Amino acid sequence: MSDLVLPALPDLGGPAQPMLSVRGLARHFPLKGKGGVVRAVDGLDFDILKGETLGLVGESGCGKSTASRLIMALIEPSAGEVVFDGRVVGSREMPLKEYRRQVQMVFQDSYASLNPRLTIADSIAFGPTVHGVAKRDALRRAEELLEAVGLNPGQFGRRYPHELSGGQRQRVNIARALALRPRLLILDEPVSALDKSVEAQVLNLLTELKERFGLTYLFISHDLNVVQYMADRLLVMYLGRAVEIGPMEAIYAAAAHPYTAALLDSRPSMDPDRRREEPPLTGDPPNPVNPPSGCRFRTRCTLAEGVCAEVIPPLAPAPGGQLAACLMVTPGSGHSAAERFAA
Repeated sequence: MSDLVLPALPDLGGPAQPMLSVRGLARHFPLKGKGGVVRAVDGLDFDILKGETLGLVGESGCGKSTASRLIMALIEPSAGEVVFDGRVVGSREMPLKEYRRQVQMVFQDSYASLNPRLTIADSIAFGPTVHGVAKRDALRRAEELLEAVGLNPGQFGRRYPHELSGGQRQRVNIARALALRPRLLILDEPVSALDKSVEAQVLNLLTELKERFGLTYLFISHDLNVVQYMADRLLVMYLGRAVEIGPMEAIYAAAAHPYTAALLDSRPSMDPDRRREEPPLTGDPPNPVNPPSGCRFRTRCTLAEGVCAEVIPPLAPAPGGQLAACLMVTPGSGHSAAERFAA
């Protein structure tokens, strides 16, 4: 791959410093004419380590996509901050233009993400030209990236988005995201609109590109099997907050939060002995305008006790090595299972 276009930016903090740190991130959308706010994201804290893939999962409406847009600085936060490689995003030391060169996003809708009036090559070259690269060099970079994602530049470079299949368009979106030589890719449901055979091809492509270009991924999905295949660590969100975060193997082996356990139990199984006749989780998530007091999952949790309505559970260490926002894993919380679980 040529270094002529936008050389890679250096690692400022070394491998021990997180690539991205989210601290107290919140986004509340006001309700016009009704008062109150929708708490889409409500106090999110996590790190993404350099070179890893962090999976982000949760039900529809839990705040996954809003969180990704906050991290990408596409919308303004109500509170909190995003720190990239030790520098606060949006500050003088990390202006948005520099940040967006290092962090790129691949969206779920492959067609809506592309300008229908631009050819594929021009779409990929657009970002580098905005950052001052000569059009000729940017188009050369576009050809190299089309080859990297498995598309013949001579065949696809002059086509328009409507002339490509969904899988081909998503490959183009991945190539476009790589055009600025970013260090972090935010992948928001990148394969959910694809059929299974194409999905597997794109996932394998993402794995190959991660190793080839030394990338870090935030992989957002509702498909727990896909996340298990892709991610090193897992972050589970519920109603705008993180409820469990830790190594993928530890969480899948023994989830510490009842919500995570219910999500894992809801996966379809080919084993007749493991098939469920009753859903592991019933009811709809509470209204984000007026969420429950204490633990937000308590209204759907079969293990909830009175203290769960009074205390907001912190992210506390669980036996498997992960962190879980559940009073059962917090010694001295007042929940009857706390001491047993902590032991």
